[in-house]
Amino acid sequence: MSNALAIATVTQALALLIENNLSPEMDIAVKVETRKPPAEPPAEPTINVFLYQVTPNPSMRHTDLPTRASDGTLLKRPATALDLHFLISAYGEEAELVGHRLIGCVVRTLHEIPVLSKELIELAAERPYLAGTDLADSPQKVRFTPTVMDIDETSKLWGMLHQTPYTLSVAYQASLVLIEGRERPVPVKPVERRTVKVLPFGAPGAPVPPGRPEAAEPETSPETSPEPEAAPDVSPKAAAPTRKRAAARTAKAAAKPAAKRAAPARARKGTEAGADDKES
Repeated sequence: MSNALAIATVTQALALLIENNLSPEMDIAVKVETRKPPAEPPAEPTINVFLYQVTPNPSMRHTDLPTRASDGTLLKRPATALDLHFLISAYGEEAELVGHRLIGCVVRTLHEIPVLSKELIELAAERPYLAGTDLADSPQKVRFTPTVMDIDETSKLWGMLHQTPYTLSVAYQASLVLIEGRERPVPVKPVERRTVKVLPFGAPGAPVPPGRPEAAEPETSPETSPEPEAAPDVSPKAAAPTRKRAAARTAKAAAKPAAKRAAPARARKGTEAGADDKES
């Protein structure tokens, strides 16, 4: 990221990039200016680098999330993401097609070197009016891509330039330029004390061993509490068979002792009968 001088630094670096890469096709002196196309075409070969529009970057405009804590402390500098739109025009002797040759050099240069290097930005920052720029330290690189403009868009653009005759031009977009705020965030406090807690598996608050599902305790909320068991049916019709079976079991149990008492009595009668026979 960079400060508010980033836009001017990109414009100056683009002019230096074009000026340093006109050879070997152009063997004549060419002036590269950072201004809008003039109303009177210059006599000497000239290239104009004109920044005609600055727009928010559509893919980064919503990435600047809230940068302050709940107490108002600044956590991260706010930054705005911008795209720069340039119109590059060429002037020269039309009989020798100087303007055409200059535009060809511009297209070849920006296709071959589409990214501004750190060395080129530092060279542009040597201008007195760009002292203090920090674009060279930004991790985000600025890339140039050609912009397709139809006849209608071209006529509207040149129509905004009052009393300026049209000349052969190309349009390029520079992305991405990030401009940060001036306020510095509060540094995070270092860790003063470390607390390490060791708990065996199964202890309260201990983590669950890997691969072993945690035993889920049944919840006894009013909505999920178990329903009470239904009471047995005690109606007279349902109780009648039960009373009959109970009476039969009681009678059977009472008959067993009576049978046992009758067996010794029969044995005694048989013994007495045998003794009488012997006496007779």
